[in-house]
Amino acid sequence: MKKFLIVGLGNIGAEYVNTRHNIGFKVVDFLAKNHAAAFETAKLGAVAEVKIKGRTLILLKPNTYMNLSGKAVSYWMEKEKIAKENILVITDDLNLPFGTIRIKPKGSDGGHNGLKSIQQLLNTTEYPRFRFGISDDFKKGRQVDYVLGEWDEDEKAKLPERFEMASKAIESFVLAGLGNTMTEFNGK
Repeated sequence: MKKFLIVGLGNIGAEYVNTRHNIGFKVVDFLAKNHAAAFETAKLGAVAEVKIKGRTLILLKPNTYMNLSGKAVSYWMEKEKIAKENILVITDDLNLPFGTIRIKPKGSDGGHNGLKSIQQLLNTTEYPRFRFGISDDFKKGRQVDYVLGEWDEDEKAKLPERFEMASKAIESFVLAGLGNTMTEFNGK
Protein backbone atom coordinates (compact mmCIF):
# COMPACT_ATOMS: atom_id res chain seq x y z
CA MET A 1 0.00 0.00 0.00
CA LYS A 2 1.41 3.36 -1.04
CA LYS A 3 1.87 5.85 1.84
CA PHE A 4 1.79 9.63 1.85
CA LEU A 5 2.59 12.16 4.55
CA ILE A 6 0.30 15.18 4.33
CA VAL A 7 1.63 17.90 6.63
CA GLY A 8 -0.43 20.91 7.63
CA LEU A 9 1.75 23.63 9.10
CA GLY A 10 0.54 25.79 11.96
CA ASN A 11 1.15 26.78 15.55
CA ILE A 12 -0.31 25.02 18.56
CA GLY A 13 -2.22 26.99 21.16
CA ALA A 14 -5.71 28.47 21.41
CA GLU A 15 -4.49 31.93 20.41
CA TYR A 16 -3.44 30.63 16.97
CA VAL A 17 -6.40 28.40 16.10
CA ASN A 18 -8.16 30.71 13.63
CA THR A 19 -5.17 32.65 12.33
CA ARG A 20 -4.06 32.85 8.72
CA HIS A 21 -0.75 31.18 9.64
CA ASN A 22 -2.65 28.05 10.72
CA ILE A 23 -4.23 27.36 7.34
CA GLY A 24 -2.23 24.12 7.05
CA PHE A 25 -3.85 22.77 10.23
CA LYS A 26 -7.30 23.79 8.97
CA VAL A 27 -6.85 22.08 5.59
CA VAL A 28 -5.82 18.72 7.12
CA ASP A 29 -8.60 19.06 9.72
CA PHE A 30 -11.09 19.42 6.86
CA LEU A 31 -9.64 16.43 4.98
CA ALA A 32 -9.73 14.27 8.13
CA LYS A 33 -13.34 15.25 8.86
CA ASN A 34 -14.37 14.45 5.25
CA HIS A 35 -13.02 10.93 5.76
CA ALA A 36 -14.31 10.47 9.32
CA ALA A 37 -10.77 10.32 10.69
CA ALA A 38 -9.76 11.70 14.08
CA PHE A 39 -6.46 13.19 15.14
CA GLU A 40 -4.62 11.64 18.05
CA THR A 41 -1.71 13.13 19.94
CA ALA A 42 1.49 11.32 18.99
CA LYS A 43 5.20 12.04 19.02
CA LEU A 44 5.90 15.58 17.74
CA GLY A 45 2.34 16.19 16.59
CA ALA A 46 -1.26 15.21 16.10
CA VAL A 47 -1.76 12.42 13.57
CA ALA A 48 -4.74 10.97 11.70
CA GLU A 49 -4.85 8.22 9.09
CA VAL A 50 -7.02 8.28 5.98
CA LYS A 51 -7.32 5.56 3.35
CA ILE A 52 -8.25 6.49 -0.23
CA LYS A 53 -8.41 3.87 -2.98
CA GLY A 54 -5.55 1.71 -1.72
CA ARG A 55 -3.42 4.58 -0.49
CA THR A 56 -2.72 5.54 3.10
CA LEU A 57 -2.47 9.20 4.03
CA ILE A 58 -0.79 10.05 7.30
CA LEU A 59 -2.10 13.52 8.18
CA LEU A 60 0.26 15.43 10.46
CA LYS A 61 -0.12 18.64 12.44
CA PRO A 62 3.31 19.23 14.04
CA ASN A 63 3.15 20.38 17.68
CA THR A 64 6.68 21.79 17.52
CA TYR A 65 5.63 25.34 16.62
CA MET A 66 6.17 26.58 13.09
CA ASN A 67 9.92 27.20 13.20
CA LEU A 68 10.68 23.61 14.29
CA SER A 69 8.29 21.83 11.89
CA GLY A 70 11.18 19.92 10.28
CA LYS A 71 11.64 17.78 13.41
CA ALA A 72 8.11 16.38 13.11
CA VAL A 73 8.25 15.95 9.33
CA SER A 74 11.61 14.17 9.47
CA TYR A 75 10.49 11.88 12.31
CA TRP A 76 7.21 10.81 10.63
CA MET A 77 8.83 10.31 7.22
CA GLU A 78 11.34 7.96 8.81
CA LYS A 79 8.85 6.21 11.11
CA GLU A 80 6.37 5.54 8.27
CA LYS A 81 9.07 5.01 5.62
CA ILE A 82 7.66 7.69 3.31
CA ALA A 83 9.75 8.99 0.40
CA LYS A 84 10.13 12.76 0.06
CA GLU A 85 8.20 12.76 -3.22
CA ASN A 86 5.22 11.37 -1.26
CA ILE A 87 5.05 14.19 1.25
CA LEU A 88 2.97 17.31 0.76
CA VAL A 89 3.53 20.29 3.04
CA ILE A 90 0.62 22.72 3.30
CA THR A 91 1.43 26.29 4.23
CA ASP A 92 0.15 29.85 4.03
CA ASP A 93 1.49 32.18 1.32
CA LEU A 94 1.34 35.99 1.43
CA ASN A 95 2.24 36.25 -2.26
CA LEU A 96 -0.92 34.55 -3.49
CA PRO A 97 -4.43 36.02 -3.53
CA PHE A 98 -6.73 34.70 -0.80
CA GLY A 99 -7.65 31.04 -1.29
CA THR A 100 -5.48 30.52 -4.36
CA ILE A 101 -3.72 27.15 -4.57
CA ARG A 102 -0.18 26.65 -5.83
CA ILE A 103 1.39 23.19 -5.70
CA LYS A 104 5.04 22.74 -6.61
CA PRO A 105 7.51 19.83 -6.61
CA LYS A 106 10.24 21.92 -4.93
CA GLY A 107 11.24 25.47 -4.18
CA SER A 108 12.72 27.90 -1.72
CA ASP A 109 11.35 28.50 1.76
CA GLY A 110 10.22 31.96 0.61
CA GLY A 111 10.99 33.30 4.07
CA HIS A 112 8.53 30.85 5.67
CA ASN A 113 10.01 29.53 8.92
CA GLY A 114 8.18 26.19 8.73
CA LEU A 115 9.55 25.46 5.26
CA LYS A 116 12.99 26.68 6.34
CA SER A 117 13.01 24.15 9.20
CA ILE A 118 11.87 21.30 6.94
CA GLN A 119 14.49 22.20 4.34
CA GLN A 120 17.23 22.16 7.00
CA LEU A 121 16.25 18.80 8.48
CA LEU A 122 15.60 17.05 5.16
CA ASN A 123 18.70 18.72 3.68
CA THR A 124 16.83 19.46 0.45
CA THR A 125 14.38 21.88 -1.13
CA GLU A 126 13.01 19.07 -3.31
CA TYR A 127 9.79 18.00 -1.65
CA PRO A 128 6.24 18.83 -2.77
CA ARG A 129 4.54 21.78 -1.17
CA PHE A 130 1.04 23.19 -1.28
CA ARG A 131 0.79 26.93 -0.82
CA PHE A 132 -2.57 28.38 0.20
CA GLY A 133 -2.91 32.07 -0.58
CA ILE A 134 -3.70 34.41 2.31
CA SER A 135 -3.04 37.62 0.27
CA ASP A 136 -0.91 40.53 1.40
CA ASP A 137 -3.60 42.94 2.51
CA PHE A 138 -1.67 44.64 5.31
CA LYS A 139 0.06 47.96 5.90
CA LYS A 140 3.85 48.18 5.76
CA GLY A 141 5.43 46.79 8.91
CA ARG A 142 2.26 44.91 9.92
CA GLN A 143 3.05 41.53 8.30
CA VAL A 144 3.37 39.60 11.58
CA ASP A 145 0.08 41.00 12.89
CA TYR A 146 -1.61 40.10 9.61
CA VAL A 147 -0.26 36.54 9.39
CA LEU A 148 -1.05 35.87 13.05
CA GLY A 149 -4.39 37.68 12.74
CA GLU A 150 -7.77 36.04 12.26
CA TRP A 151 -9.68 35.87 8.99
CA ASP A 152 -12.04 38.73 8.20
CA GLU A 153 -15.77 38.01 7.76
CA ASP A 154 -15.59 37.87 3.95
CA GLU A 155 -12.70 35.38 4.09
CA LYS A 156 -14.48 33.26 6.73
CA ALA A 157 -17.51 32.98 4.44
CA LYS A 158 -15.33 31.74 1.56
CA LEU A 159 -13.15 29.32 3.52
CA PRO A 160 -15.44 26.23 3.37
CA GLU A 161 -15.40 26.25 -0.44
CA ARG A 162 -11.63 26.79 -0.43
CA PHE A 163 -11.17 23.88 2.00
CA GLU A 164 -13.22 21.68 -0.32
CA MET A 165 -11.00 22.65 -3.28
CA ALA A 166 -7.84 22.06 -1.21
CA SER A 167 -9.13 18.64 -0.14
CA LYS A 168 -9.76 17.67 -3.77
CA ALA A 169 -6.25 18.82 -4.70
CA ILE A 170 -4.70 16.65 -1.98
CA GLU A 171 -6.71 13.63 -3.08
CA SER A 172 -5.61 14.29 -6.66
CA PHE A 173 -1.97 14.44 -5.50
CA VAL A 174 -2.17 10.95 -4.00
CA LEU A 175 -4.31 9.42 -6.78
CA ALA A 176 -3.29 11.20 -10.00
CA GLY A 177 0.21 12.39 -9.15
CA LEU A 178 1.93 15.74 -8.75
CA GLY A 179 2.02 16.79 -12.42
CA ASN A 180 -1.68 16.18 -13.07
CA THR A 181 -2.59 17.90 -9.80
CA MET A 182 -0.52 20.97 -10.63
CA THR A 183 -2.19 21.21 -14.05
CA GLU A 184 -5.69 20.88 -12.61
CA PHE A 185 -5.47 22.94 -9.43
CA ASN A 186 -2.72 25.56 -9.65
CA GLY A 187 -4.19 29.04 -9.74
CA LYS A 188 -7.64 27.90 -8.63
